[in-house]
Amino acid sequence: MMSPVVFSAVLCSALLHAGWNSFVKGSARKDLATFSIVLAHVPVAIIGIMLSPTPDMASMGYLAAGSVLHVGYQLFLMRSYMHGDLSQIYPLARGLSPVLITIISLLFLNVSLNGIELSAIAIIATGIAMQARSAWKNQNAQSFLLAFATGCFIMGYSLVDGTGARIAGTALGFYSWLSILNAVLMVIYMAIFKPGLFRELRTVSPLNAAIGGAGSFCAYAIVIWACTQAPIALVSALRESSILFAILIARFVLKEEITRHRMLAVSLIATGVVLSRLGH
Repeated sequence: MMSPVVFSAVLCSALLHAGWNSFVKGSARKDLATFSIVLAHVPVAIIGIMLSPTPDMASMGYLAAGSVLHVGYQLFLMRSYMHGDLSQIYPLARGLSPVLITIISLLFLNVSLNGIELSAIAIIATGIAMQARSAWKNQNAQSFLLAFATGCFIMGYSLVDGTGARIAGTALGFYSWLSILNAVLMVIYMAIFKPGLFRELRTVSPLNAAIGGAGSFCAYAIVIWACTQAPIALVSALRESSILFAILIARFVLKEEITRHRMLAVSLIATGVVLSRLGH
């Protein structure tokens, strides 16, 4: 069952996630913005570690795999925003995840969903798929493939992290350690492939980085916790309501054009979100 508290928390997570994505998209240097956010996770993660028990040793494999998947996700997301709008790339990247997670959860994770819940996931996925079609028509093949790969990483880390947090026995502790390891791996990657980026970090506003990092950390920490309280497939589908917030931010903050086709897709997603709640 998904309680009202979990439902509200996941919606809050969706807003936070759309917010930090808009920060990356709106930045002149997507790589610098992404790197600063990952590094800004560390202070928050340290607090999380201090407040949480140590994750069970059985979750260490999931912790390692999840950190690698997060690095891949962040790198592909960064590259995607170099080639497309927030209102085009974000729905496509997020859209692949609910469908794949639902299929895998039903086939391999012994998760049962009722008809309304499955319908809700299908409606959300349909709305986001419409956004994907729009992105394909208006962006080049490179943009589409980058966003598609980002969606695959989202699916991967959602399953790995949700399962790992359950095994760890502490959602906050699991994600806090994952964030530290994620930052270490990202530092290693940047040191090898973009060493000049370290010198440019001083040009990033500490306040913007702190807000972006804290928002990003809290957004996913909430999702990790929710996956220990409700079916992963349903949490993931509701989490994709972030597309609603991303569309609003894209229109009113980033001043992107929102077509009728895109608004229809948003309406479908909103309907799916409501159904996912009524299904309980």
